[in-house]
Amino acid sequence: MPWDDPLVDERGHDPRSAYVERYWLGVIGPTATLIMRRFADEFDREPEGFVIDLAHTATTMGLSFTRGEHSPFGKALHRCVMFGLAQPTADGYQVRRMFPNVAQRHLSRLPDDVQQAHYDWARRTIRLDRRDLEQRLVELGVDPRAAARASEAAALAS
Repeated sequence: MPWDDPLVDERGHDPRSAYVERYWLGVIGPTATLIMRRFADEFDREPEGFVIDLAHTATTMGLSFTRGEHSPFGKALHRCVMFGLAQPTADGYQVRRMFPNVAQRHLSRLPDDVQQAHYDWARRTIRLDRRDLEQRLVELGVDPRAAARASEAAALAS
């Protein structure tokens, strides 16, 4: 099933994008990245959710599959969960259709040149509109006073 997150869905990055390849690949690994790309392809065909044969999918990727986290495919799927790209449910998984920006704690593990490239990208592309941020926080259920303080702090930090 899709993992609905209005903010990430609107401002995030397609799993097949250059951003994900450049900045997320080194964080979650190539197999987890490929799994998320496969899921994105499925969401293109079935936006409301789909059933996928994990063993078949693993085999088409050249991986073995056993239930749990013991096979290479299972480990990669678990990395998707660990990094907040998927979450288990009673009858499967909820999966993000879009990736959020890479968190600083993950970026700090990447090579210096990749960290600098991400910083340069963020400086060029992220424009903080304080009123827009405040409104979005309120829409997500944050108390209006807290949203105002948070947007002010974010504006001062940018």
